[in-house]
Amino acid sequence: MEIEYTSHFKRAYQGLDRLVQKRAEEKELIFRKNPFHSKLKSHKLKGELREFYSFSIDRKNRVVFKFMGHQRVVFLDVGDHDVYR
Repeated sequence: MEIEYTSHFKRAYQGLDRLVQKRAEEKELIFRKNPFHSKLKSHKLKGELREFYSFSIDRKNRVVFKFMGHQRVVFLDVGDHDVYR
């Protein structure tokens, strides 16, 4: 699976605690094999964000992403629940 990272995602990722970054990297490896693996708790968002999906890094942090095709995904944002704003 090809994953692109927006500049916004990259900036937000750099602002994360190093432990959260490590967890995010571990979850990305799972995501690459199966974006809907149960460990990720991936789900489609609602309302204004209904075009996007999210998966969990841990209890607090999420990655917001969008499918751009069968094997292409864009990671849009990462962080706590403020990513939904």
